[in-house]
Amino acid sequence: MTDALPPVIVDARGLMPPEPLNLTLEALDTLPPGGEVILLIYREPTPLYDILRRNGYTHRTEMNSDGEFAIHIRHAAA
Repeated sequence: MTDALPPVIVDARGLMPPEPLNLTLEALDTLPPGGEVILLIYREPTPLYDILRRNGYTHRTEMNSDGEFAIHIRHAAA
């Protein structure tokens, strides 16, 4: 049995651009294969999606009832 890697949480709620993007990209620089970054933010980071696609990442976006977004990011091959 293998243990799943805990996700790396980037809590960017309340931060002003470009800090959420920069923190997310820094977290992705050290993301191991099979790992996941979860970005927590109050608005949908649409500019991030194209950057992720161009750099070999996939994402899944969730929005809770309070309007908060959780962006789950992984390597596209994972």
